[in-house]
Amino acid sequence: MIERSPFESAFALHAAGALADAEVAYRRILADCPRHAEAQHYLGVLRHQRGDTAEGIALILSALETEPASASRYNDLGNILVQTGDLANAATAFQTSVQQNGDDANVWNNLGSVLHRQRDYAGAENAYCNALRCLADFAPALNNLAALLTETGREEESSVYACRAFVLPPLAGKPPKMLGIAYYRLGRIAEAAECYREWVRVEPDNAVARHHLAACSGEEVPARASNGFLTTVFDEMAEGFDEKLVAKLSYRGPAIVADLLDVTLAADGALDVLDGGCGTGLCGPVLAPYARRLTGVDLSPGMLAKARERQLYDALVEAELTGYLRAAKQEFDLIVMADTLIYFGELTLLFAAVGQALRPAGVFAFTIEVAAESAQGDVDYCLGPSGRYGHSGRYLAWALAEAGFVLLRSDDVVLRGEFCSPTQGMGVLARLLLR
Repeated sequence: MIERSPFESAFALHAAGALADAEVAYRRILADCPRHAEAQHYLGVLRHQRGDTAEGIALILSALETEPASASRYNDLGNILVQTGDLANAATAFQTSVQQNGDDANVWNNLGSVLHRQRDYAGAENAYCNALRCLADFAPALNNLAALLTETGREEESSVYACRAFVLPPLAGKPPKMLGIAYYRLGRIAEAAECYREWVRVEPDNAVARHHLAACSGEEVPARASNGFLTTVFDEMAEGFDEKLVAKLSYRGPAIVADLLDVTLAADGALDVLDGGCGTGLCGPVLAPYARRLTGVDLSPGMLAKARERQLYDALVEAELTGYLRAAKQEFDLIVMADTLIYFGELTLLFAAVGQALRPAGVFAFTIEVAAESAQGDVDYCLGPSGRYGHSGRYLAWALAEAGFVLLRSDDVVLRGEFCSPTQGMGVLARLLLR
């Protein structure tokens, strides 16, 4: 059996929580060797643990005078100073530690945390980034950097670091829905698909799980999003929908519609107008000047309740859009669908229904998301990992002609921002041919 040194025996008592016995042992060492730096340091830590922080700090400083080249001791000193509220000196201690050893992710994170609390956001961000340079999957720094970026209005960047932290092991107990979203945000689509597959295994009838599994796996892609998916998602989103879509994602649907209509129609309040997939009524203010009667249709009761608060619509109808249009024979002069077709893949049935619901020479204005370049080829449409459908311009022109429309305008536009990148789309204006 290897015999322990006096310091090793004292430290073992300390680690075991026998603080009184450990203190006696440390003091015995210092009685024999007053400049024993390790005994000074750990007796200082122990005294702090036992409530005498002033003596603890003095002992740690004495140890640093004896052996000043000790990054770990400066880190311990910094942690104690943080607990006392002395952030300025804590920051100095952590800075000295990283100067001596710049490869310790934990110390960089500690420095970042102190600077963060002092509202030195640039310094804190630099420290957190250095922590991640040392250890890319260091969860405390990922979460702290995410929080800092959110505080400074950089929420899209923040989401990357939050998601990187969220997908770190252990994964047990984390909701597959949230894991799927995190993997999608990180561009790890195959892993997102596996999360949704697990969700479907647990809840085989869950429309949201099935839709996102199809979107991320490419398996059993539906021709359009199901009613169950749309109702569930938009009811959940209704309360904060406008703020998220407009303020955070810079959604431009209403502005695109306004531009399409401005040079084509007179805003003289003479038209019967349908806002198809009206949501919370974001297009209501754009459409009201054109409308003798303004109707909104949506599947989500939550969204319709928000639209009703605007007091712009003469009627708000909870219905599936294609079925509603089939029953509305030549009732409208103008039909608008902003950000609605992103939940339809196959368009011929919907466009035929639009043609039935419009009066002769009626106008159809809408936006679409353009299919990603990787999916262009000869495809008509694709369901992307976002859960939204993108369409090719060729297919769009064909579907309009097939339904009896002549294309008036087709503008390349940015629909919204997503993950710090613009979402490319088209603003389209078509007129029904006279029959």
